[in-house]
Parts: sequence; C-alpha cells; structure tokens
Amino acid sequence: MRDDRYPVARPSLSELEERYVLDALRSGWVSSQGPYLNDFEDRFARRCATGTAVATTNGTVALHLVLAAAGIGPGDEVVVPALTYVATANAVAYCGARAVCVDVLPQSWCVDPAAVRAAIGPRTRAVIAVDLYGHPADYPALRALCHRHGLLLVADAAESFGATVDGHPTGSLADATTFSFFGNKVITAGEGGCVTTSDEALADRMRLLRNQGMDPRRRYYFPVLGYNYRMTNLSAALLCAQLDRADEIIARRDAVIAGYEAQLADEPALSAQPVVAGVRRAPWMAAFLVGPEGDAISRDAVARALDRLGVETRPFFVPIPDLPAHRDPGAHCPVTVDLSRRGINLPTYPELTDAGVKAVVERVRTALSSVA
Repeated sequence: MRDDRYPVARPSLSELEERYVLDALRSGWVSSQGPYLNDFEDRFARRCATGTAVATTNGTVALHLVLAAAGIGPGDEVVVPALTYVATANAVAYCGARAVCVDVLPQSWCVDPAAVRAAIGPRTRAVIAVDLYGHPADYPALRALCHRHGLLLVADAAESFGATVDGHPTGSLADATTFSFFGNKVITAGEGGCVTTSDEALADRMRLLRNQGMDPRRRYYFPVLGYNYRMTNLSAALLCAQLDRADEIIARRDAVIAGYEAQLADEPALSAQPVVAGVRRAPWMAAFLVGPEGDAISRDAVARALDRLGVETRPFFVPIPDLPAHRDPGAHCPVTVDLSRRGINLPTYPELTDAGVKAVVERVRTALSSVA
C-alpha cells in the first residue's frame, strides 16, 4: 500500500466551519430549529436566484419531498435519465410511481429532450433532469416541453451547485431543484439536502410534509401523513460556513479539473467531459471516457492499475434499467450504456495541489501504458 495515495474525494473544511458548528453547539440549538437554519435557507435561495429554499436531511429525501408534495403517486410515471445515481429513480419508487428511463445525449451526458418527448404518455406527471457530473441539462428545451404537456420539471442538481446556463444559476432553471450536501459534493455538511423553488404553494406543502405533516398553526395536530425530513441547525451551521467559502472552493476545484484536462489533452486513450456552449459546468468531479467506443482498453483495467499506483477512482453510474429494483430489459439507451462502460472519475477536491494533479496525471499515463 502506497503512503502517497490520492482519494477520489475529500471535503474542504476549515477553522470557519469549526467555529460556526461550535457556536451552534454552544447555543443549544442542535436539532431542527435554530438561527443557522433560517440563515442557510435565506442565503441559499438568494445564491440560486430563486424564491425559497427548503432544507432537508439529504438529497434523496429532497427528491422524494418534491414528488410527494406534487401529489405524484401509484399509477403515475416520471421520466428520468437512464444514466444517474440510483436515488433519482428510488425517489420515484418511494411514491409508488414508475420511473421511465430514457437515454442521454453524447454532447452533454444529460437527458435527451427528444427521448423525453417520445416517452411522454397519458400517465406521465413529471420529468426529472439530472445535471450529470456537474453539467446542467438542457433546461430551455425541457421547460418548453413540460409546459406544453402540463408536467412538473424537477432538476436533480445534486452534483451541480455553482453551475449556470446562459448566466442563470442552478436552482432557478426548473419548477423545483434538489441539491445534495453529501461529503463528496461541492459544498457539504456530511449529509444534507435542499429544494429550491419559486412556487410558494409547493414550498408550503414541502414544509408541511418535511415536519411530520404537523399543522403550522396547531402544534401536534397532523392533518396529513408526513415525514421527518428536517435538517439540523448543526448541519446548517456547517453549510453557512461552506457558503462563505463557496467561491474559493469552486475556484480551486475548477483549477484541479482544468489541470487534468490540459495535461491529458494529448492522451489519445482519454476524452474529457464535453461542455455545451452557454454552460458553466460545476466542478464536482473530473470526468473522462477511456478509449473510443468499442476500443479494447478497459476502463476497469485502468482503474485497477491506478489503484495499485495509489490513485482512487470512481466508475460512472450503472444504468438504472440494469439495476434489480428498476430493471427494464426493454429500455434502449445505447449512449448511456457506452458512457457507463467507459466513464471514470479522477480525484477532485480543493486541497489537491497543482503538484498533486501533476502526480495523478503521471500515474494515469503509466496506468494507460500498462493496459494498452
């Protein structure tokens, strides 16, 4: 085992996070109420240029909360990309609805609006677009499509905090947008999530359901079946510090990914994540494809070689229709299948120095040579 290993992700935490969390701890406000919670929701909504933010326990329940608040249930269908983390489809299943998986675009790795259009049927109630590896989906096309068919458009922005489309930030591009603050995300509270929306009725419904369904005007009276999806004041304190540092965190992560892409640009066995015109990608994780389609170079062999060289990597997500809980043998998603087979993520975190990026690049070249 090498002692100079590079993890694929590491949270960026400073004295500021420690100070805010300690302040929350000493105040006694450690649970689901407190000043940091209010401050975080207000600031996050402003950062996302949207009407309101509803903080949650994590990104998965944020997705479920939106769908539940919109009344999606058994017999309904929700269109989702086939290439995404399983939480996107799981949230649909939690409602008793069916996730209809469609293919993604090779130009962005995000859901194909034409495939969404073809999948819309009489039971379709919503579309969830996923900003895969920090790249926003085609929201102008998806908004027009959903408006035409009367569908809810949800953005799963778990990976895209800090991204923009034509200057408009993630969080303002769909009817509702969900975020994750898991330990490997751009900003983190270890766990945590949030929903942004300018639909006040939807926001009120989410707040009701988030708090066990308790009537806000009558304590301990529960007119509906709700959930305990509340964020703690301790988590919000950590996130307030992360928001204070968000620009520096994003800038450093941008530099790490730019370093990889510049130094590996001449490597024929790798291709970097494409970025569509008008998009500012969020620097979540450096993402590459190994080999051209049908090439003999194996992504998994490269990952094993890098592990031996002290570099942790991640494969791209397994297609949702291939997972037992959501299996759909009839799904035809060739772009998803190819990306899933070839995609790899390299170490991406703010404390990775320029020298560290160079060291990872050298080991990537060594790994590629060893499996060619």
